[in-house]
Amino acid sequence: MIVPTASAIAGKWARVTPGRTEDYEDGVRNPKRNWETETVAAEANYEKGVTAAISRKGFSRGVKRAGLAKQQGNSITKGIPRFGEGVRMGQPAMEAGMERVVKTMQGITLPPRYPAGDSRNMERVRVIADALHKMKTTG
Repeated sequence: MIVPTASAIAGKWARVTPGRTEDYEDGVRNPKRNWETETVAAEANYEKGVTAAISRKGFSRGVKRAGLAKQQGNSITKGIPRFGEGVRMGQPAMEAGMERVVKTMQGITLPPRYPAGDSRNMERVRVIADALHKMKTTG
């Protein structure tokens, strides 16, 4: 079977794909299927896939295959230049996501504070941790 080299495939992909921005946008704005519905319906397959990946140690194998150099290289060349704008664009989502946390924290009544170093002060931490865990796990 005649197959182009990996270099030729990657070169064509890098040359052609950026010109498909309009197609990408159209696909995002007008999907053939509803992402939320399809994703929720696929939960059992997700669980099976994650379980299978765990049993074959797929996560760590993938990390080792990529390696530190790739992670750092991509973070430096792509992540750093996009970081600030990504954070600015994410502000509304951050605010929305923090609403539940703030509401939960505001509803906490902390036990009394004791002198610095008193182990009973750890109860204050436990109350906060328990409230946030309950918020996260009960919807």
